[in-house]
Parts: sequence; structure tokens; C-alpha cells
Amino acid sequence: QVQLVESGGGLVQPGGSLRLSCAASGFTFSSYAMRWYRQAPGKERELVARINSSGLSTNYADSVKGRFTISRDNAKNTLYLQMNSLKPEETAMYYCNAPYGPNGRAYWGQGTQVTVSS
Repeated sequence: QVQLVESGGGLVQPGGSLRLSCAASGFTFSSYAMRWYRQAPGKERELVARINSSGLSTNYADSVKGRFTISRDNAKNTLYLQMNSLKPEETAMYYCNAPYGPNGRAYWGQGTQVTVSS
């Protein structure tokens, strides 16, 4: 029932921008905080950004502050991550996450690949 589906990844040049989307279904999206994580090959999963249920409170990893913006459209059941001034080291699989989702458990999307390369 609960499903999170990321999209919007792709190949971008250093300094470029990309907007990721996460389509949520099977639960009352507007009631839950959401997060974006990323994981590069051989590295641990990293928390990138978080947003509360209403969208009024956000938080970012220090490495992306000022460049990334997390947002949500509760009417469309969609979470977004706007990524600007992308760096090669930010090449990773990006995942949408509901950390305290329905039944008190975490839910994850399948991920979308972001490759930053010239």
C-alpha cells in the first residue's frame, strides 16, 4: 500500500541543477515528516535534508546548505529536492524516506541515480 517513487535523476555537469521528485501513495502524506538520503558506491547512506509534515520546517546537511532546497506539495502528495551548483562528489543514489511512517515504521523509495560529471 505505502509507496514512495523517486524520479528526476540523471546526468548533469558540475555546477548544474536538478530537481528530484518523490511521489507518495497509500498513506496520508500530509501527516508525515519526510527526508532525502543519498548513498554513493562504497559509502554509507547520508541524510541530506528533512522536512516536517506541513513543510514549514526544514533541515539540511552542512554540505548542501545554501544549494539544496527540500519542499513538498501536500495537495499533490509529492516531495521535492531542488539541487543547485552540483558537485561531482554528490554523485549518488538519492532516496526518499518517511522516517516515522504509517505503523511507526520507516518507508523508502527505490532511489533515483544522480550523476554529476563533465
